[in-house]
Amino acid sequence: MAAPLRDDSELKTQLRSRFVGKTLSEVPMPSIVLDLAKLELNCERMLEATERLGLLWRAHIKSHKTTELTRLQVGDTRTSAVSLIVSTITEAENILPLLQEYQSHGRPVNVLFSFPLFPSGIPRLAAFASALGPGSLTLMIDHPAQLAALASVPAPFPHPPQVFLKIDTSYGRAGVAPGTPACSALVDAALGAEARGLCALHGLYSHAGHSYGARGGAADALAYLAAEFRGLAGVAAEVAARRRNNGAKTELVLSVGATPTATVVQQFGLLAGSEGTGGGKPDEKTGEVERLVADLKGQGYALEVHAGVYPTLDMQQLATHARDTSLMTVDDIAISVLAEVASIYPGRGANGTTEALVTAGTLALGREPVADKGEVPGQDYHGWGFLMPWGLNNPVPGPDFPRVHDGWQVGRISQEHGILTWQGKKEDEVPLQYGQRVRIWPNHSCIAGACFDWYLIVDSRNKGREDQVIDVWPRWRGW
Repeated sequence: MAAPLRDDSELKTQLRSRFVGKTLSEVPMPSIVLDLAKLELNCERMLEATERLGLLWRAHIKSHKTTELTRLQVGDTRTSAVSLIVSTITEAENILPLLQEYQSHGRPVNVLFSFPLFPSGIPRLAAFASALGPGSLTLMIDHPAQLAALASVPAPFPHPPQVFLKIDTSYGRAGVAPGTPACSALVDAALGAEARGLCALHGLYSHAGHSYGARGGAADALAYLAAEFRGLAGVAAEVAARRRNNGAKTELVLSVGATPTATVVQQFGLLAGSEGTGGGKPDEKTGEVERLVADLKGQGYALEVHAGVYPTLDMQQLATHARDTSLMTVDDIAISVLAEVASIYPGRGANGTTEALVTAGTLALGREPVADKGEVPGQDYHGWGFLMPWGLNNPVPGPDFPRVHDGWQVGRISQEHGILTWQGKKEDEVPLQYGQRVRIWPNHSCIAGACFDWYLIVDSRNKGREDQVIDVWPRWRGW
């Protein structure tokens, strides 16, 4: 039976004894911090929107790799099915106790291993599926050889796993493009494997990771979402036709998403003809998505959305403006990296501005840029993190970000070193002090957390104690 790779309960007890009750002025540098109030709000918005619109919901847990935030993503006290996505087998193995807990309460569970299936992972995945029972595991397939591997490995699955076919709707990372010979060959192989009892074809899956480069607000996010639905619709029709010819059932789940394309449904009352949570009015692009959704539902397909970074958000997501300011501003970013000013270099920066050294570089912040989509290369924000107005009057990014990005930002990074640079007029520069602690909004929260073993949890609802650590959440590491 698969088992968690470590016992987080003992580790968490030790960490809580060490940190709970301290303030952010008393913890080691660098540290990574999550704001519980913002996490809960971001998760509840997603649950509310998908329930209101009659969409299935699948939460990706790779961004944070914690049991505690997974509970928020699926609604810990709800009775609905728990559908998750993992990118590493370690994530599946460590979330197993929580899934068994939900099963004991009568909640159906299913985990999608989202990396296209590779042979060496099959024994561990089979053990995981055995621990949870039939219907608990879904595999990602984008090549016929992966289906053949199901029949050839020494440790077969205890029951036929479900599979999603990965469809590439222009992201170019993994999957087959709709309408291509490779796509038709994959459909043939999947239906053949299903007929032989090796798997159950559950549905089609698209990930619009390229939507992170959207800069036109909700309209752009909706355009990417429409492209996902259109891409899956054509393949779904092909699968359904072949199943009908074989006398088989035609039910399929069509799963679409990435944080911009998933969360945009919070803004608009798709199908309902009503305003969304953010008060957005339907427009032409909304109408197109509404028609696509209605048509696909009318054909009997179940529609699912998935996302992962939405609970924490980050500078990359802010740049998309996939929702209006009633639903997403810097105030909704729940993650920050706490660092310390270790040196100051007056006059070293552009136009005689100051630069400063902080104790957070590549290993604490990651090295993933916010895509430069400006008309003039290099004019948009191209830093590695942005200072929160925490303890200093630093300007915050507004509706014109990333084009307008005045204030202190991490302008350069190396392994442990981060260099703060001032963007704006020298006379407007906000002073920094040696030894000062600063909090940095990272570009990409998934990467920023990768080298940390735990998150320090604060709660901005605790007025006067917003910086006090209330909990510590251990992260899983490895593959």
